[in-house]
Amino acid sequence: MPCHQGQRLPFAQRLTCTVAEACEVTGLGRTKIYELIGDGRVTTTTVGRRRLVMVQSLLALVGVNMTPANRG
Repeated sequence: MPCHQGQRLPFAQRLTCTVAEACEVTGLGRTKIYELIGDGRVTTTTVGRRRLVMVQSLLALVGVNMTPANRG
């Protein structure tokens, strides 16, 4: 049984997600996500053969933690 016992954390509180989930939440394709990973703009970790995307890097990419005055 998963350690969260059926309760799902809000996405922003998760530590990691899969590349597929990163595509879903950002609206970007796999190619673009891997390009951002290669550029160092999105960080990942590998556990065994599985690549996991660090959620905080996705939030920083889309500016979730920025104040309205700082947005483009």
